[in-house]
Amino acid sequence: MAEEDKPKRAKDSGSYTVTSGSRSSGKTVTFNVPTIPKPRIKGSEKYNRSHAFMAIAFIIIIFLSAYFGAWLQSHNSSQNPLVGGSLSTQKKIVTSQSQLISEIAKTVGPSVVSVNVSITSSTPSQSSFFGFAQPTQEQAAGTGIILTSDGLIMTNRHVVPAGTTNVSITLSDGTELKNVSVLGRTSDTDTLDVAFLKVNDLKGHKLTPAVIGDSSNVQVGDSVVAIGNALGQFQNTVTSGIISGYGRSVQAGDSSGASSSTESLDNLFQTDAAINEGNSGGPLVNMNGQVIGMNTAIASNSQNIGFAIPVNDIKGLIEQVVKTGKFTRPYLGVEFIPLTADVANQYGLSVTNGAFIAPSSDPTNSPSVIPGSPAESAGLKVNDVITQVNGVNIDQNHSLTSLLNSHQPGDKVTLTVVNGNSTRHVEVTLGTKPAS
Repeated sequence: MAEEDKPKRAKDSGSYTVTSGSRSSGKTVTFNVPTIPKPRIKGSEKYNRSHAFMAIAFIIIIFLSAYFGAWLQSHNSSQNPLVGGSLSTQKKIVTSQSQLISEIAKTVGPSVVSVNVSITSSTPSQSSFFGFAQPTQEQAAGTGIILTSDGLIMTNRHVVPAGTTNVSITLSDGTELKNVSVLGRTSDTDTLDVAFLKVNDLKGHKLTPAVIGDSSNVQVGDSVVAIGNALGQFQNTVTSGIISGYGRSVQAGDSSGASSSTESLDNLFQTDAAINEGNSGGPLVNMNGQVIGMNTAIASNSQNIGFAIPVNDIKGLIEQVVKTGKFTRPYLGVEFIPLTADVANQYGLSVTNGAFIAPSSDPTNSPSVIPGSPAESAGLKVNDVITQVNGVNIDQNHSLTSLLNSHQPGDKVTLTVVNGNSTRHVEVTLGTKPAS
């Protein structure tokens, strides 16, 4: 392809402009007309008859070639929808995809609830007397995923933050259940934005649990469907898209932009399925209707860039809460960066997969290894790279978070740690994640 015929991106337009075309070759074809010989008297009838037969045969060959070429093009187009394709074939493909998404929505929808929250805050307002803080009630809404038929529900921590005074849920059929308690939530500094709710009075309703999938099998380009309470106003809004990336780390905050509400989130799926405010805590499902992620954040100043927590990062906590009815977070006590080839190159590391305990920009107030933590007791230090947990590699499909969450507080795990050219094995007894 010539340089001028390549696709070109329109500056700041957010779209691609493609210029293409064909050019005349500029060649002139000259035909040499032979001199017509004089008619031969002897055998001239036989000479004219042979030329007539040749002309007829040539015409037949041209006709058959044209017919066969047209048939071949039509056959190839019908076999390959990417090369033209008939309108009916294209309609069947679109209809089939739409029907699949519709069936997924019908199947998963009953396992998705709207979470309605009342939050008490004590912030100064213009109406407060002499500027003193006055308690105010705020209403918020998000989404939840039903885990058990007896009322265990999973959502995001930021959907039911500290200060939540009242929680109710609305089922997909419009039924509201008001007696709901917050069973537990991760701390505000935890990179895992998760909370668990318990419906204490089902009013005779039997809830439909969602089917939990395996996020380690997810690949970039896989089709996904997001379901949630969009904008805090609508039940079970459904959008579709693909997995655009994984292993993303982001700084997330509420729509007010307050720096105090900013939190760090790691190892997220990126998707172009539209995720809106109110979708937080809802399921991201694959084409089998299995939950492979929990919708958590959207990118500001962009279109259709959302993030979801891989469900494998939460599975250990789900199993723990289902089994014991209690929520405790296994705790190692390090601040780490999920490694990529770029990060490894930036820090000059010898490995490209693992959890890197990077130097802190503020070691006094935010140390990389928490004082008094299991990590400090086990001798972990800055610039260590944790590459395995109990022999399982930390990679794009298995984060340190997900591997640790498959254990309980008090469990002993063996970590493989690389620092420079040395490798060592460290045994750690996991603690309980302290409250924020």
